[in-house]
Amino acid sequence: MATLLYRIGRWSFRRRRLVVRLWLGALLLAIAGAALAPAGEEEDLSMPGTESQQAFDLLDERFPGGNSQGAEARLVFQAPDGQRVTAGEHRAAVEDALGSLAGGEQVDSTTDPYETGAVSEDGTIAYSTVTYDASAVDLTGETKSALEDAAGQARDAGLTVETGGSALDSEEEPGGTTEIVGVAVAAVVLVLALGSLVAAGLSLLTAFAGVAVAFGLVSALAVPLGLTSTVAILALMLGLAVGIDYALFITSRFRDELARGGDAEDAAGRAVGTAGSAVVFAGATVFIALVGLGVVGIPELTKMGMGGAGAVALAVLVALTLVPALFGYFGRRVLSRRVRRAARLGGERPHALPEAAGRQGLGARWARFVLRRPVAVLLTAGLGLGAVAVPALSLELGLPGDESKSTETTQRRAYDLLSEGFGPGFNGPLTVVVDNAGSGATEDTADLVVTTVRELDGVASVGDPQFDEAGDTAVLTAVPETAPNSADTKDLVNAIRDAGDGIEADTGADVLVTGTTAMNIDISEAMSDALLPYLTVVIGLAVLLLTVVFRSVLVPLKAALGFLLSVGAAFGVLVAVFQWGWAAGPLGIEQTGPVMSLMPILIIGIVFGLAMDYEVFLLTRMREAYAHGAPPGEAVVQGFRHSGRVVAAAAIIMISVFAGFVGMNSPTIQTMGVGLAAAVLFDAFVVRMAIVPAVLALLGRRAWWLPRILNRVLPNVDIEGEALSRRVPPPAPAPDAAVPRFPAGRQ
Repeated sequence: MATLLYRIGRWSFRRRRLVVRLWLGALLLAIAGAALAPAGEEEDLSMPGTESQQAFDLLDERFPGGNSQGAEARLVFQAPDGQRVTAGEHRAAVEDALGSLAGGEQVDSTTDPYETGAVSEDGTIAYSTVTYDASAVDLTGETKSALEDAAGQARDAGLTVETGGSALDSEEEPGGTTEIVGVAVAAVVLVLALGSLVAAGLSLLTAFAGVAVAFGLVSALAVPLGLTSTVAILALMLGLAVGIDYALFITSRFRDELARGGDAEDAAGRAVGTAGSAVVFAGATVFIALVGLGVVGIPELTKMGMGGAGAVALAVLVALTLVPALFGYFGRRVLSRRVRRAARLGGERPHALPEAAGRQGLGARWARFVLRRPVAVLLTAGLGLGAVAVPALSLELGLPGDESKSTETTQRRAYDLLSEGFGPGFNGPLTVVVDNAGSGATEDTADLVVTTVRELDGVASVGDPQFDEAGDTAVLTAVPETAPNSADTKDLVNAIRDAGDGIEADTGADVLVTGTTAMNIDISEAMSDALLPYLTVVIGLAVLLLTVVFRSVLVPLKAALGFLLSVGAAFGVLVAVFQWGWAAGPLGIEQTGPVMSLMPILIIGIVFGLAMDYEVFLLTRMREAYAHGAPPGEAVVQGFRHSGRVVAAAAIIMISVFAGFVGMNSPTIQTMGVGLAAAVLFDAFVVRMAIVPAVLALLGRRAWWLPRILNRVLPNVDIEGEALSRRVPPPAPAPDAAVPRFPAGRQ
C-alpha cells in the first residue's frame, strides 16, 4: 500500500493543476446541487420491529390520513394572575386571535378550546391546536408570520401566549459564533505546531474544501435519501475535525522528508506513502465504525453514520490528492520561517526541521519521564479515568423534547404552561391501539381496555375510544401523571402493555401502546440492548486491525483497553453534565435529564476511529524505530519525538472543533459536542500520551511479539512504509544543497 500511495502522491504533485481543477469542479457541483435541491424535512425517529412502530404502521393502514404529515402548532393562553381565561374579555381575545388564523394560507383547521374543553381545571390556561396542510419546512414566511401575529394580538389584550408544536421546528443551521471560535483555535494551533502560516493555511484550506463538498452532497441528497439537518451537521463536524488532522499529519511528514534533501516531488510521494498509509487506515476504521451503526436498526442513526462516513472518506481523498498537489504550489513556504532563514544564510543544519533537529523536544522529554516512572504514571492515569467514568454507572437514556430547549424559546415556555395547567404528563400522551379484526365485538373490547387502563397507577386520564371505518380498530389516549422522560412514565407504559397481554389472552384482540413517548422509550431500550454487542464488535475490530497493522498481540489488547477507558470517562462526563447538571450553566444547557439515547453508540463509533488515529500515528514511528534496531525504550522516545507534537496538536484541533458545536441550540448536537470533545481529550492526552508509553515500557520487547503462526497467516499491510524504503531508497542530500529542491518557480 505504501508504494501505491507513494505513486499517488507524486502523481498529484506533478499533475497539481488537474487535481485542483477536479476538486474545484466537485466543489462547484456540490454547491450547485445544494442550492437547487429542496429543503429536507425533519423526520421523527422510528424503530422497526418495536411495538410502538408496529402500532404506528397499523394506524397508517386503518386510519388513512389520520396521521397527517402536515405541521401542527399549539397556541397556549394564560390569563393574568387571579383571573380566568374563560372570563368574557379574555375569551373574546382568544377567539379573535384564532379567528385571524381560520381560513388562512396553508391552515387546515383550528380548534376552539371552549368547545373542545381544552381549559385547565382552575380556568387559567387554555390551548388551541392549529393544523396545516404542509410540512414544517414547507410553511411560508407569511404563514409563520400570521401565527406570530395571532399570538401577539392576544398578548396585546393582556394574555400570556406561547406557541409550541412542529410548525416551529426548523433545521439547525451551522455557522454560529462558537463554531467560528473552534475553527479559530484550530488555526492558531496549526500555526504554532507548524511554524508557518502557509502550512497552517494549507491544512485549513484542504479541510474546508473536503467538508464543503460533503456538506453540499448531504444537502443535495436530503430529500431523496431523507437526510435531516443533524446528518449535515455531523458531516460538517467530522469533516472539519478529521480533515484538518489528516492534512496536518501529511504536511508534517512532508516537512520531515524535506529535511533529508532531494526534490519536493519525492518528498510529497514519501509523505503520502508513509503518513498517508496511516491516514488511510485511520479513515477506514472511522468509516467502518460509522457504517456499522446501520446494524442497530434505527434509520436516523443509519443515516447519521452514512453521512459521517462519507465526510471522512472525502477527507481521506483530499489528504491523499489535494494536499500533495498544493505542495507543488506553495513550495518551500510550507517550512517554518526559521528553517528557511537558516537555509538562506547557509546555516549549520540547512536540511533540519525543528522536529528533526536532534533536540530532545517536549515530546521526547515526556516519554523519558514516563519510561522512568511507568508504574506511577499508569496507576495515576488509569485510576483518574476510572474515577471520571464512575458517573456512567448512573447513565439513563432518553430522547429530548421541548422540555430540553432553552427557557428563552416559546416552545419551552408553552411546554411549561401546559404542564402547569394540565399536568406534566399532558406533554407526553400515550396512544393505545386495540386491533380487534376478526376477534369479536370491538366496542366491548375497547371499553374493557379503557376500564383497565384507568385503574392503573400513574394514569391521569383516559379519552373515549375512536373507531376506524371498518369498526375493528379502536384508538384511545391515556395521559400519564408524570413527565414524558420520567422513569414512572416508562413503568406505566410497561404496565399498560402487561395489562394488554392479559386482555389479548381473554379476547384475542391485540393491544398496542404507541405515541411519541412510547416510541422514545422503545428506542432507548433498544439502544441500551444494542450498546454492549456493538461495543464488543468495535473492540474486536480494533484488536484485529491493530494486530494486522503492528504485527503484535499485546499492543492491540492495550489499545482496546485504553479505548474502553476513554469511552467510559466520556460517558461519565455526559452523565455529570446532562443528568446531574455539573457545569451545565456555563455550557448553555438549561435542562438536565436522560442522555440522548443515540449518543452512546454514536460516540463509540466515532471515538473508536479517532482513537485508532492517535494509536496509529504514535505507534507507527515507534514500530519503525524498533524495526530498524532501536531498543524498545528508545523506540518509544523516537515515536514521541517525531509524532508527539503533531498528535497533541491534532487532538487540540479536534477538541476545539467538537467543542465549538456545544453552543448550538440542538440538544443532539450539544450532547455530541460535549461527548466527543471529552472522549478525544481523554484518549489523546491520557491514554495515548500516558498509558501507552507506560505499558510499552513495562512490556519491553514483549510488546512487539507475534506468534509464528499469526506471522505467517496475517497479511503485511506495511503501514510504516518499509517496502517503500527498499524499493525507492531516499536520495542522499547533495553536499552543496542548502535547501530541498523544488521545481523552478516554486521557490
